[in-house]
Amino acid sequence: MESSGATAAAEEERGLAASLTARYSAWVAEELDELGGSFLLTDPAMPGHPIVYASRGLPALTGYPRRAVLGRNARLFQGAATDRAAVAGLREAVRAQRAHQVAILNYRRDGSPHWVLLHVAPVFHAADGRVLHFLAVQVPIVSAATARRDACRGPAVFAACREEARVEEELPCAATHAGEVFVDIDKRGLEAEEPRVASGCDKEKALSTASSIFSALNRYSKLTGLVVCGKRCDSVGIPALSSSLNLSLGRIKQSFVLTDRHLPDMPIVYASDAFLSLTGYSREEILGCNCRFLTGPDTSVEVLEEINRHICSEQACTVRLLNYRKDGSTFRDLLQVSPIRNASGKVAFHVWVHLDESARCDFNGLAPEIWQLGAVGAVRVAVRSLSASGSLLRPAQ
Repeated sequence: MESSGATAAAEEERGLAASLTARYSAWVAEELDELGGSFLLTDPAMPGHPIVYASRGLPALTGYPRRAVLGRNARLFQGAATDRAAVAGLREAVRAQRAHQVAILNYRRDGSPHWVLLHVAPVFHAADGRVLHFLAVQVPIVSAATARRDACRGPAVFAACREEARVEEELPCAATHAGEVFVDIDKRGLEAEEPRVASGCDKEKALSTASSIFSALNRYSKLTGLVVCGKRCDSVGIPALSSSLNLSLGRIKQSFVLTDRHLPDMPIVYASDAFLSLTGYSREEILGCNCRFLTGPDTSVEVLEEINRHICSEQACTVRLLNYRKDGSTFRDLLQVSPIRNASGKVAFHVWVHLDESARCDFNGLAPEIWQLGAVGAVRVAVRSLSASGSLLRPAQ
């Protein structure tokens, strides 16, 4: 029995290591080990979304030896007083496959609480836009008194982390924990400290660390013929609409997005200014993402399934559901989803027209649903007229 258990543990450890080496070459871990700071990589394709890499700086910040966290879900850092709203925001960012920063109360191995700025970002396959890993950078948030005495001494903190980590305790690889990353909260830990706010220096440090990590991953991924990047863009198969189509769509003042059903995960390829105002997101944050980033814990799964059925059958539908803005606030969304066909009659896009039912709007005496159909018609005219002349997409450079 002991022999079989040891074999299973060894196989699991090899599987965790292969998550990196198969995608970035066998030398990537050495490169990451040279980077300062506390960070980890998780693999969403493996059962339980486990940690597959932990930095040398992680033990000094968290008290966990590196090998003690491998194979475990990142929720092990949460505790009794970890804010559920912060965890929900992380969950939604992971589900929407977008970067996210949040100040959160975490717990060390000994149960003591500490505040960190957590920066989470997806690592994309450049060829097809799949998410290969999630990066999580932890930057300690010091108290206001300490910050005044020792403002922005990031390099010293990271250097200390790396030096302490060199004498870390080596433990066997832990078993994989089921569940999504950054979601569940256990009941251990002490009373929480007063909430802390991340400084501009903390945020800059997190972004700088993430940038260094992405640079290393990109460089070593090329050795395997696989190129990774930090965000979806034109180079990962998201088409760039022509300037003529962008100009025509820009004249439509309603809140809407265009999605391409023929691309993996049906990404957004256009977002109107009114949609950005309604949701609080920037255009760069949502282009290339699936519309699910608007959903949250109380969004109706049944309504989402209804939308999918209509999309698959190339039919229009109007639904009501609860959606979420970037700041976490909700709005009652009257949503019209319609297929948009090109001049040859094939579905080129789907248009999603959003309307906050709680907003006081003047629809020129029209019912809200009729007002939305006006936007659908305007998009349909723009797409059909430009597809006839072959002007839907920007010419390849």
